[in-house]
Amino acid sequence: MAMLPPLQKMTKKEILELSKMRCRHGHPYLIHYNCYLKEHPERIENIGFFDIETTNLKADFGIILCYAIKPMGSDKILQRTITKAELSKGILDREVVKQCIIDMQKFDRLIGFYSKMFDAPFIRTRAVAMGIPFPPFGSLIHDDVYFMVRTRFKLSSNRLENAARVLCGSTEKNRIESKYWIGALQGNKESLAYISDHNRRDVRDLEKLWVKVTDYSKHKSTSM
Repeated sequence: MAMLPPLQKMTKKEILELSKMRCRHGHPYLIHYNCYLKEHPERIENIGFFDIETTNLKADFGIILCYAIKPMGSDKILQRTITKAELSKGILDREVVKQCIIDMQKFDRLIGFYSKMFDAPFIRTRAVAMGIPFPPFGSLIHDDVYFMVRTRFKLSSNRLENAARVLCGSTEKNRIESKYWIGALQGNKESLAYISDHNRRDVRDLEKLWVKVTDYSKHKSTSM
């Protein structure tokens, strides 16, 4: 799949250079941006590992409680959690979704786990339903580690927790009991804090797993 370069983050000079330089197929890098990334490894991509926590598996019945995006190689995690005030005033996850999209656009490539099937479409659905601009097709590269694990390894379970434990030797994953989900819907601070911590653990596990498996799988990048 041909991906578009992040034009909104590039200078006019960089865009002109991509239009003049050609890849091994004879096409301008502006069109074959994937080739540019492969043929110029000195260009360091800004990679983020992302995950969301929601109240339901469907975006028309649920909302986003929090998201986490971990920049590769950094201890800092970008995160926003819904507040009791937002729940009580009927704002719901509007501000969470807005900030999530702002933070997503700080990266060239986002990496998730089962994110092509869940996280990405859930965020997109919530954004479109609330009239919040979402990154257009081709503007943000997206990889899903779940499919790397499922197709290149043979595990009893392809869940993030099991994959990290088996392939990386450990996992930070913790379980979320029902009381925390119920408390979060009521805006309980302890419950929201617990779920936010769970969210951060997920992206740390995700980065470890991606580093471990990325050399064994062909990247099937798609658009966020």
